[in-house]
Amino acid sequence: MASALKKVMTFASMLLPYGVHELRRRHKQRTELSGSILPTLKANRELAGRHQGRRCFIVGNGPSVKALDLTVLEGETVISVSNGYLHAGYMRFAPKYHVVPQITYGTMTEDQVARWFTEMHENLGEAELFLNETEAGIVAERKLFSGRKVHYVALRTSFDDIGNTSIIDIAKPIPRIDSVPVLALMIAMYMGFENIVLLGVDHDSWRSGYYTYAFDLKTQADTDFSVTSEGKILSPNYDTFQSLARLWRQYRRLAMIASANGIRIINAGIGGELDEFERIPLNLLLSQDKAR
Repeated sequence: MASALKKVMTFASMLLPYGVHELRRRHKQRTELSGSILPTLKANRELAGRHQGRRCFIVGNGPSVKALDLTVLEGETVISVSNGYLHAGYMRFAPKYHVVPQITYGTMTEDQVARWFTEMHENLGEAELFLNETEAGIVAERKLFSGRKVHYVALRTSFDDIGNTSIIDIAKPIPRIDSVPVLALMIAMYMGFENIVLLGVDHDSWRSGYYTYAFDLKTQADTDFSVTSEGKILSPNYDTFQSLARLWRQYRRLAMIASANGIRIINAGIGGELDEFERIPLNLLLSQDKAR
């Protein structure tokens, strides 16, 4: 019976429009892992609960960071992202982890990515690195990040498909993201951090119309074609707001997961538009530590 049904379904699928076949092919490609990446992904299980009950700081790259003295984080467990190794005082607060989102090839060539990764490696100190699986090939082929611990994630699924409040398992395919702090939050929660503090996660460029950083880019300068050389955003508001809606849904889902698992996420940055988490100024947060 099952064999006969399979034959019928196979024949019926041949009658479907090409577009449906293409959608199915892309869905399968997104959700199925190749044999080569499976062992690497499963190795993330060693990270589960590594920092159970502790606190970490996720430092974003928004311009508000320029008003902060990040060296006060010396001795804390810090997670930096993307070009964050360019922050003033980076080597003093010495992040333990560094997170990079999936790279869009076409926007950047492989040679540009290799140059960026080389610059990154030279400035990361002892930080362990998180990359998406799509970068495993170029790292291996060009022998990048020699001597550095590199973890890989698989950004394959969707936040909109999550139906529970379990901590997201980074040893399996995880939701695609619209901003790298979202990935850093997933990683931090998986590693067991109970208090997660955000800095420089501004998400307010839509107000000014300009996308800027807390530092001057080096290797990656002028590689983002969604903005002008001065940082002016080229996307129409419609597209910008669609992206923001997706991003806010991702933060809201993470806030729900955190709440259900006894995790506290605090936005200690200055200004910005992210309103999904409680806000406590960094100086007040650190002064509360001293008072205990």
